[in-house]
Amino acid sequence: MLSRWFEKKQESGPAASTPGFSGPRVPRYSPGWAALRKRLQADPGLCIVDTGYTSPANINYLTGLGHSVFLADLVYDACTGNWQTGTDEDGNPVWNVSGFLEQALNFAGRTFDVALLWTALDYLPEPLVAPVVAHLFSAMNPGGQVLALFHTRTQGEETVHCRFHVTPGDDVEVQLAQAFPIQRASTNRSIERLFAGWSGHRQFLAKDSVSEVIMTR
Repeated sequence: MLSRWFEKKQESGPAASTPGFSGPRVPRYSPGWAALRKRLQADPGLCIVDTGYTSPANINYLTGLGHSVFLADLVYDACTGNWQTGTDEDGNPVWNVSGFLEQALNFAGRTFDVALLWTALDYLPEPLVAPVVAHLFSAMNPGGQVLALFHTRTQGEETVHCRFHVTPGDDVEVQLAQAFPIQRASTNRSIERLFAGWSGHRQFLAKDSVSEVIMTR
């Protein structure tokens, strides 16, 4: 739905109204963001995918460091599009995976150095999860990194769908976003299987039932 390029400071400006959010922003320490931020500060000119409803804070911070930002609202596109096209002869759902990828992650041949997935994968229908990860793998430059957060349970207030706003420090700010149901909880093993074939895997201790990982292409 929201796939736009932002180059440095050319398109950034004052924070506009954000109908995709509600409520206050709550600071949350993020060891994954703290680690990735060091690279972003030291290595300008990177191409970044940020998933979620448009965050002026993310655009302004990342373009201010000299990076280009591509926005992709994966969860909205997955949960509001008619991607289940029917059932097969055994009654199993048939999904238009290629159509979803074309709409949500059409990079037009561009490649990326960083992807901020946040918790998006936990809210995608199961048939779309592995194809999204495979699509990102093919679009990442060697050494490219993905920051992803995974819920370790499916109940509790921390499982509500939120948008993550970056900060210049080690915290991210979490804000309620459009309500979409969580689809699954993840274990360390299931995360490793999902990203099988990636060259590096750095996992951080789970906090408030959310595990953080940085995967390297």
